[in-house]
Amino acid sequence: MSIHETIISRRTAHFYKTDPLPEGALQRAYEAAIRAPNHKLTNPWRFVEIGPQTRAKIVEIIVELKNKKKPLGEAMEAKVRRKVGDSPACIAVAQVLDPDDFRRKEDYASVACAIQNLTLSLWGEGISSKWSTSGAIQDERTYELLEINPTTEEIVGIIFAGYADDDPDPPRRPVSEVVRRVP
Repeated sequence: MSIHETIISRRTAHFYKTDPLPEGALQRAYEAAIRAPNHKLTNPWRFVEIGPQTRAKIVEIIVELKNKKKPLGEAMEAKVRRKVGDSPACIAVAQVLDPDDFRRKEDYASVACAIQNLTLSLWGEGISSKWSTSGAIQDERTYELLEINPTTEEIVGIIFAGYADDDPDPPRRPVSEVVRRVP
């Protein structure tokens, strides 16, 4: 499919089948990710593949944080566990923190572009994904589990990837509502 078709058809999936990803799909996605625009070539992105043992602990953190906000109930907790725990791939994406505030902002934009490239690369192979920014990415336990030093790196999100078990297509505002022209 063309780049335009890939971008237009990509969707965030919330539920996944447990089928494994094809050999090399994540490697190809990382290669696409690090080709993101990056002013001053700081390469601020870091990727941590989260294995089953660590993911199970992160699932517990997410459930605990959600229960603190509002008790989930049995059915909702099961849904959260499925959303967070079932995809074949789970990747934390972190940003190396530059001491300069402006560079840090530029680097965040680059990391966001890297995430987009990663998800588009996966989608080009028919693999769905979700960029999660749940409270777990700010929790010190998550940093410990992922062996990320919060004084030098910040978790930007957790990417879940796999073959979608749902097919969401949320509405988007028409282009005419989000673009304006000035003389």
